[in-house]
Amino acid sequence: TQYSFKEVFGTLVVQKELFDVVAKPLVEDLIRGKNGLLFTYGVTGSGKTHTMTGSPGDGGLLPRCLDMIFNSIGPFQAKRFVFKLDDKNGVDVQSEVDALLERQRREALPVPKTPSGKRHVDPEFADMIHVQDHCQVEEVDEDNVYSVFVSYIEIYNNYIYDLLEEAPLEPIKPKWNNCNTPGRNGDFLPPQSKILREDQNHNMYVTGCTEVEVKSTEEAFEVFWKAGQKRRRIAHTQLNRESSRSHSVFIIKLAQAPLDADGDNVLQEKEQITLSQLSLVDLAGSERTNRTKAEGNRLREAGNINQSLMTLRTCIEVLRENQLYGTNKMVPYRDSKLTHLFKNYFDGEGKVRMIVCVNPKAEDYEESLQVMRFAEMTQEVEVARPVDRPLCGLTPGRRLRNQAFREELSRKLELRGGPVGGEAEEQSVAELFLQNFPPLPSCELLDINDDQTLPKLVEILEQRHKMRQSLAEEFAKNVLAFKTMLQEFDSSVISKENYIQGKLSEKEKTIAGQRTELERLEKKIKTLEYKIEILEKTATIYEEDKRNLQQELENKSQKLQRQASDKRRLEARLQGMVAETTMKWEKECERRVAAKQLEMQNKLWVKDEKLKQLKAIVTEPKPEKPERPSRERDREKPLRRSVSPSPAPSAAPVRLRHRRSRSAGERWVDHRPPSHVPTETLLQPHVPKAITVATASEKALARCDRYLLTHQELASDGEIQTKLIKGDVFKTRGGGQAVQFTDIETLKQESPTGRKRRSSPPNPDPLEDAADSEWTDVETRCSVAVEMRAGSALGPGYQHHALPK
Repeated sequence: TQYSFKEVFGTLVVQKELFDVVAKPLVEDLIRGKNGLLFTYGVTGSGKTHTMTGSPGDGGLLPRCLDMIFNSIGPFQAKRFVFKLDDKNGVDVQSEVDALLERQRREALPVPKTPSGKRHVDPEFADMIHVQDHCQVEEVDEDNVYSVFVSYIEIYNNYIYDLLEEAPLEPIKPKWNNCNTPGRNGDFLPPQSKILREDQNHNMYVTGCTEVEVKSTEEAFEVFWKAGQKRRRIAHTQLNRESSRSHSVFIIKLAQAPLDADGDNVLQEKEQITLSQLSLVDLAGSERTNRTKAEGNRLREAGNINQSLMTLRTCIEVLRENQLYGTNKMVPYRDSKLTHLFKNYFDGEGKVRMIVCVNPKAEDYEESLQVMRFAEMTQEVEVARPVDRPLCGLTPGRRLRNQAFREELSRKLELRGGPVGGEAEEQSVAELFLQNFPPLPSCELLDINDDQTLPKLVEILEQRHKMRQSLAEEFAKNVLAFKTMLQEFDSSVISKENYIQGKLSEKEKTIAGQRTELERLEKKIKTLEYKIEILEKTATIYEEDKRNLQQELENKSQKLQRQASDKRRLEARLQGMVAETTMKWEKECERRVAAKQLEMQNKLWVKDEKLKQLKAIVTEPKPEKPERPSRERDREKPLRRSVSPSPAPSAAPVRLRHRRSRSAGERWVDHRPPSHVPTETLLQPHVPKAITVATASEKALARCDRYLLTHQELASDGEIQTKLIKGDVFKTRGGGQAVQFTDIETLKQESPTGRKRRSSPPNPDPLEDAADSEWTDVETRCSVAVEMRAGSALGPGYQHHALPK
């Protein structure tokens, strides 16, 4: 059995190679605002969880995805709580002040969270997330700010549970342990199952699922490992020591929004927020209960696992059938929570990848075949579709310009010697202003008659008052000049704004026209794509029909070739048999004819001698001994055959043939040799009042007056030819019975498409045949004798009769 996949990895493949081929494109699409779904599918114990999580020193796909995300968006992350997820699968944005208040409120809780900067990595999973390869996405939009949210759920017995949910302890309810049995000191309550809902964009989400905002790979993996992975349901089976009893789904959501025109704060527009999602699914392994020896809860878990995987296969098969044949069958997503949760991915809201884990154990052969057959079929389903990102219309490079402005401002303040911060600048202006006033003298009165301290104080205060008035006048003048400058600046700003508004209106009109043109082109593209898809499907159907017809034509051609070769072989064989049989019978006929001629000559000589002796006795008184003619003289003078028998001499009276009267009705002798083969012709000979015999006998001939011989032979075309040879029965001089043949009927079969065969003459003349001395096989079959008439010197006669008793 052979299966084809886009990529096949060996048993010694490292996690980095697998990540670069399978998961890296999904992370790049996530940062560009597209959704992704990654499955690990296979038989139980084939390495699905190891592929997803990894091992110490060699992290799997999940920690590598997190590491690549934070390496790419690290310097562009928003502060905590700038993005805030709502309970309807949406996201809101708030100002940095509101985010600061939210952080302060969270830090005031009884159990404050440790800041990510001071977080210590747990050595239990530190080796998994410290990836040596610094992998990141190229061309990240630097004018956006990003936030990452993670959630972790499991689908157990077709129920959805939140693995990050903090279950409160209620003393009224009984405590339960991990084995679903009541315990005295247990700290775990059975969690409540969650409900699937559909948001306003028709995307499926889990209601009330805990979504944690994370700022680093360590924090995200700690949430996955400590809070979620330890609560996941695993159990011991005969095939796997730690078998996953549920489908786990780790969801990474990336919220991103553009900066404002100054490049300093997040743009406070909800329409400009892009929320993309990457789901990493570790499916529970398909298993057979007769191999896992599951009982009780394990048996029920295995049944639910196999049922959800079967629903997944059914959905993929219906999608494939709809796409290949253009049908519109309903896909049964709701039959399982697993398929219902990821309905949007199969409908085209993202890219789907599947990793098939295969165990080379011989015991898993049948399950592995089923897994690979299903995985190969899923490649024919197209679900990826482009996602339109919102256009913010702001100039790119805002963040870099803002950073450059801040750096230049700090540099100039440092060159002027003034402080960099605004508070320090205000303090320096106040100190400079106070230093311009004359210093106050000592105001202590040590003597009641002291008349110098108070006048000096009054004089200095008057000076300071005059200086203050002059400064106030100068300040008023400066304020007036500044107002004038502000008015001029406002007028210039207004004129520039009007000019910019005009330009913007023109640009907006241009953009509107371009958008209209784009919509028209998109509609045209969709129409053409639909037509192309229909043509492709039609071409696929025609190609399939063409292949079937070609296969059928090849089969029929091979069949015809086989039949032609068989026919040629049969014809050659029949021709050989006919030639051999013909040669054999020709030799046999020649031998019999020669023997019969010699026998007839001897008999004729004996009869001639007898007749001569009789004539001598009758005519001459003295008997003379006849001379025996020599054989040489007989050979030199061959006897001629006459057409009719010669008349007998007058001295020897011969009894004439007596023909039986036909007034009483004709009776036939039907002579059918034992070698007769019945034929399937429609016309069959029917002889009334017939005596059927296998060998001609005098007794049968004496009772009948007509004779019929059925003779069969092979024609030149290989078909059986039946001849019906008819004749009259006469009494002979010797007291026997003689047959004179009068007619021959021929029955033969011919193929309508074959070549024409030469047929026998309808009424052959037996006398002409006798004149040409052509002896047929009929005489041989009937054992017919030829008798010389008495006193005839012309050769043997043609009175045919049966042998005497």
